[in-house]
Amino acid sequence: MPDVMADRRNSPRFALILLATITETASQTKIATRTSDVSKTGCYVDTLNPLPKGTKVRVELTRGEELFETVGTVMYVSPGLGMGLQFQEPVAEEQMNILTRWLENSAHLRL
Repeated sequence: MPDVMADRRNSPRFALILLATITETASQTKIATRTSDVSKTGCYVDTLNPLPKGTKVRVELTRGEELFETVGTVMYVSPGLGMGLQFQEPVAEEQMNILTRWLENSAHLRL
């Protein structure tokens, strides 16, 4: 994620590449992509056609056979490159446990 976002982050980020499916809530349009960084509060996904800032989305991240699912909002857009997503709180406990385990196992990738 670009440095301009640094002052707004409240959770450590990890350079964790995960398969991602982002679904726009209103239209059910799906974007198949990947993450370039992930934290407990959000992620940045690579896409040539990011959704507009403020768009509500469903987030599905996959690692191996495990799936993390939550809802979120597009908070940052970098045209032609990607978008930053903030997870809506509270994230379900079982989902947060999956994400926490992934991040703990990726401590060497902390940004």
